[in-house]
Amino acid sequence: MDILHRIGIHNASPDQVYDAITTIDGLAGWWTEKTVGDTEPGGVIAFRFIPGGFDMKVLELEPGRLVRWEVVDGPPEWIGTTIRWELEQRSDYTIVLFKHEGWREAGEFMHHCSTKWAIYLMSLKQLVETGEGAPAPRDVMISDWH
Repeated sequence: MDILHRIGIHNASPDQVYDAITTIDGLAGWWTEKTVGDTEPGGVIAFRFIPGGFDMKVLELEPGRLVRWEVVDGPPEWIGTTIRWELEQRSDYTIVLFKHEGWREAGEFMHHCSTKWAIYLMSLKQLVETGEGAPAPRDVMISDWH
Protein backbone atom coordinates (compact mmCIF):
# COMPACT_ATOMS: atom_id res chain seq x y z
CA MET A 1 0.00 0.00 0.00
CA ASP A 2 1.17 3.48 -0.83
CA ILE A 3 0.52 7.09 0.17
CA LEU A 4 0.05 9.13 -3.01
CA HIS A 5 -0.11 12.92 -3.41
CA ARG A 6 0.15 15.41 -6.30
CA ILE A 7 0.90 19.12 -6.05
CA GLY A 8 1.68 21.84 -8.57
CA ILE A 9 4.26 24.45 -7.62
CA HIS A 10 3.61 27.69 -9.52
CA ASN A 11 6.33 29.66 -11.31
CA ALA A 12 9.00 27.18 -10.23
CA SER A 13 11.32 25.05 -12.33
CA PRO A 14 11.84 21.36 -11.61
CA ASP A 15 15.43 22.29 -10.65
CA GLN A 16 14.19 24.68 -7.94
CA VAL A 17 11.89 22.00 -6.49
CA TYR A 18 14.64 19.38 -6.78
CA ASP A 19 16.99 21.63 -4.76
CA ALA A 20 14.34 21.96 -2.02
CA ILE A 21 14.15 18.14 -1.80
CA THR A 22 17.86 17.34 -2.12
CA THR A 23 19.70 19.91 0.01
CA ILE A 24 19.87 20.14 3.80
CA ASP A 25 18.82 23.81 3.74
CA GLY A 26 15.94 23.04 1.39
CA LEU A 27 14.66 20.10 3.46
CA ALA A 28 15.00 22.10 6.69
CA GLY A 29 12.96 24.86 5.04
CA TRP A 30 9.81 22.78 4.56
CA TRP A 31 9.95 19.42 6.42
CA THR A 32 11.79 19.76 9.72
CA GLU A 33 14.28 22.32 10.94
CA LYS A 34 16.30 19.47 12.50
CA THR A 35 17.73 17.95 9.30
CA VAL A 36 21.33 16.74 8.96
CA GLY A 37 23.24 14.22 6.89
CA ASP A 38 24.59 13.30 3.48
CA THR A 39 22.26 14.05 0.55
CA GLU A 40 24.33 12.21 -2.09
CA PRO A 41 23.39 8.70 -3.35
CA GLY A 42 24.22 6.16 -0.65
CA GLY A 43 24.17 8.86 2.03
CA VAL A 44 21.77 8.98 4.96
CA ILE A 45 19.71 12.01 5.93
CA ALA A 46 18.41 12.26 9.52
CA PHE A 47 15.10 14.07 10.07
CA ARG A 48 14.14 14.78 13.68
CA PHE A 49 10.77 15.85 15.07
CA ILE A 50 9.49 16.42 18.60
CA PRO A 51 8.20 12.81 19.00
CA GLY A 52 11.09 11.13 17.13
CA GLY A 53 12.39 10.93 13.60
CA PHE A 54 13.41 9.09 10.46
CA ASP A 55 16.66 8.22 8.71
CA MET A 56 16.47 8.09 4.91
CA LYS A 57 19.07 6.47 2.67
CA VAL A 58 19.36 8.26 -0.66
CA LEU A 59 18.76 5.60 -3.34
CA GLU A 60 18.48 7.55 -6.57
CA LEU A 61 18.82 11.12 -7.84
CA GLU A 62 18.03 12.40 -11.34
CA PRO A 63 18.45 16.20 -11.22
CA GLY A 64 15.19 17.99 -11.90
CA ARG A 65 13.31 14.69 -12.38
CA LEU A 66 13.47 12.10 -9.59
CA VAL A 67 14.43 11.59 -5.95
CA ARG A 68 14.17 8.21 -4.15
CA TRP A 69 14.88 7.41 -0.51
CA GLU A 70 14.60 4.27 1.62
CA VAL A 71 13.60 4.52 5.27
CA VAL A 72 16.40 2.82 7.24
CA ASP A 73 15.43 3.94 10.76
CA GLY A 74 12.28 5.24 12.39
CA PRO A 75 8.89 3.78 13.34
CA PRO A 76 8.57 0.07 12.48
CA GLU A 77 5.80 0.83 9.97
CA TRP A 78 8.21 3.06 7.99
CA ILE A 79 11.35 0.89 7.94
CA GLY A 80 11.86 -0.59 4.48
CA THR A 81 9.35 1.72 2.79
CA THR A 82 10.50 4.09 0.07
CA ILE A 83 9.80 7.73 -0.70
CA ARG A 84 9.62 8.75 -4.38
CA TRP A 85 9.39 12.26 -5.80
CA GLU A 86 8.76 12.60 -9.56
CA LEU A 87 9.06 16.13 -10.98
CA GLU A 88 7.78 17.40 -14.32
CA GLN A 89 7.38 20.86 -15.83
CA ARG A 90 3.84 21.58 -17.11
CA SER A 91 3.26 25.15 -18.33
CA ASP A 92 3.80 27.46 -15.33
CA TYR A 93 3.96 24.62 -12.79
CA THR A 94 6.30 21.94 -11.62
CA ILE A 95 4.11 18.94 -10.91
CA VAL A 96 5.27 16.79 -7.99
CA LEU A 97 4.04 13.21 -7.88
CA PHE A 98 4.81 11.95 -4.38
CA LYS A 99 4.71 8.30 -3.28
CA HIS A 100 5.47 6.78 0.11
CA GLU A 101 5.59 3.18 -1.08
CA GLY A 102 5.53 -0.25 0.51
CA TRP A 103 3.37 0.05 3.63
CA ARG A 104 2.51 -3.40 4.99
CA GLU A 105 -0.95 -2.36 6.22
CA ALA A 106 -3.31 0.59 6.04
CA GLY A 107 -3.67 1.17 9.76
CA GLU A 108 -4.50 4.36 11.60
CA PHE A 109 -0.82 5.42 11.61
CA MET A 110 -0.81 5.35 7.78
CA HIS A 111 -3.88 7.63 7.79
CA HIS A 112 -2.05 10.02 10.13
CA CYS A 113 1.11 9.98 8.01
CA SER A 114 -0.83 10.60 4.81
CA THR A 115 -2.35 13.75 6.30
CA LYS A 116 1.04 14.91 7.59
CA TRP A 117 2.67 14.30 4.19
CA ALA A 118 -0.04 16.48 2.60
CA ILE A 119 0.69 19.24 5.13
CA TYR A 120 4.43 19.03 4.48
CA LEU A 121 3.94 18.99 0.70
CA MET A 122 1.97 22.22 1.05
CA SER A 123 4.91 23.55 3.08
CA LEU A 124 7.24 22.57 0.20
CA LYS A 125 4.96 24.43 -2.23
CA GLN A 126 4.93 27.46 0.08
CA LEU A 127 8.74 27.42 0.45
CA VAL A 128 9.42 27.31 -3.28
CA GLU A 129 6.69 29.82 -4.20
CA THR A 130 7.24 32.37 -1.40
CA GLY A 131 10.66 31.63 0.10
CA GLU A 132 9.25 30.51 3.45
CA GLY A 133 7.83 27.10 4.35
CA ALA A 134 6.32 25.78 7.58
CA PRO A 135 8.67 22.98 8.70
CA ALA A 136 8.41 21.24 12.06
CA PRO A 137 8.09 22.55 14.69
CA ARG A 138 6.11 25.30 12.89
CA ASP A 139 3.89 22.87 10.95
CA VAL A 140 0.13 22.38 11.31
CA MET A 141 -0.54 19.99 14.19
CA ILE A 142 -3.34 17.49 13.50
CA SER A 143 -3.19 15.45 16.74
CA ASP A 144 -0.75 13.72 19.02
CA TRP A 145 0.38 10.39 17.70
CA HIS A 146 0.45 7.98 20.61
